[in-house]
Amino acid sequence: MTVPSWPDDLRRPISGNGSGWPGPLAPWSGGGGGPAAPTDLPGRASGSAADALRGRLREGLRAALARRLRADEDAGSPPLTADERQAFALSVLVDLTEAHTSAELARGAGVLTPEDEQRVIHEVLAEVLGLGGLEPLLADPSIENININGDRVFIRRSDGSRQRLAAITDSDTQLVELIRDLAARAGVEERRWDRGAPMVNFHLADKSRVFAVMAVTQRPSVSIRRHRFRHVTLSALRANGTIDYGLEALLGALVRARKNIVVAGGTAIGKTTMLLALADQIPPSERLVTVEDVYELGLDADERAHPDVVAMQVREPNTEGEGAVSASDLVRAALRMSPDRVIVGEVRGSEVIPMLNAMSQGNDGSMTTLHASTSRGVFTRLASYAVQGPERLPVEATNLLIASAIHVAVHLAEPRGERGRRVVSSVREVVDADGTQVVTNELYRPGPDRRGMPAAPPTGELLDDLIDAGLDPDLLSQGWWG
Repeated sequence: MTVPSWPDDLRRPISGNGSGWPGPLAPWSGGGGGPAAPTDLPGRASGSAADALRGRLREGLRAALARRLRADEDAGSPPLTADERQAFALSVLVDLTEAHTSAELARGAGVLTPEDEQRVIHEVLAEVLGLGGLEPLLADPSIENININGDRVFIRRSDGSRQRLAAITDSDTQLVELIRDLAARAGVEERRWDRGAPMVNFHLADKSRVFAVMAVTQRPSVSIRRHRFRHVTLSALRANGTIDYGLEALLGALVRARKNIVVAGGTAIGKTTMLLALADQIPPSERLVTVEDVYELGLDADERAHPDVVAMQVREPNTEGEGAVSASDLVRAALRMSPDRVIVGEVRGSEVIPMLNAMSQGNDGSMTTLHASTSRGVFTRLASYAVQGPERLPVEATNLLIASAIHVAVHLAEPRGERGRRVVSSVREVVDADGTQVVTNELYRPGPDRRGMPAAPPTGELLDDLIDAGLDPDLLSQGWWG
């Protein structure tokens, strides 16, 4: 069989859709929803011969990509770039097509025309390397959250509105295959998703965070959280109403004064966005080490703002249950890497003790995020996580460690009557520890609409440090909300 050449118009670059397709090959479904197919290859290849080839190519390409990922990991090689991954996949598909056609001819079965073979190759390449039915949703910048329960698709937009959309796959099986493909490409390490590992957590190329669960639910369920802003500044947060002038000045001075900060709030309230805005205040000369469950911060991507960044990600165990690297392991490793600051994407368990140790042992200016319903609840949550660690510290010892490590907690909330908005509602200074209590001073407390209003001046030592970092204390004496 002569393998037909790959048409130039199937290699045309994508422009203007912001979809994040992993390479120059545009998505095509033979109908609506993507760029049109070449005029000489109309429609989708159909029939038993096409289905047989499609199935073999799909299965073979997934297996080849998984083997390549594991081989790169074992060799310590960097992951394939998007273009390298596409070139590798195309060569695999061409070889598989050649082998399939030869086998079919040998047993006297019918084979596809060269044009139909090309069509099937294109479909499988777009399916396995693409985003499938997620592509139009991820191309819409107004969509913040995507939740999928089988064929039920729900979105939440940046204005807080919710909407139910049509299914993105024809079946639960196709949904599982789509998420499996995306998870396999999420990084060098293998990300399983099957009955033996029913939960998977990874990020897409645009840093959208994906969590999916199966087997323990009646239908596969997928949750995708998106970050609308990649380069975030405190001035931009002030412009969109998250903070006022006083808070902008205070938060910037806290970072410049190298105070350890915990950003807290509920789910999808903008904690990571605030963390990115705070990190924007860090001088480019400083060395940062970030620790995350799944890469989201992307501070290492901006070489101008942060040229010296080591980004580390938790690693799941392999199929033999080995090779896991926990957040606690990574935080401890970060301390050996000469960081000026350690940034933990989110603390949620036993990593709290090494993180607090990092903050109290000379890495001032470190930051993290935490789920908590109030700024006071931050310290209860930290103590509860500390109990889970191997150190098993008593509450009194934990509170002493918290008081020596954390300088300020910043709490985000949704203002009353304004769905989809986020505001800083409280800023709480840590003063000391007294037995089972962490003694704090609330600099900003929630007003009637939950927006933070000035409540008390910083204590003397903190105030002196903030003034040295350029803060005008008069800015803290009144609310500046528009």
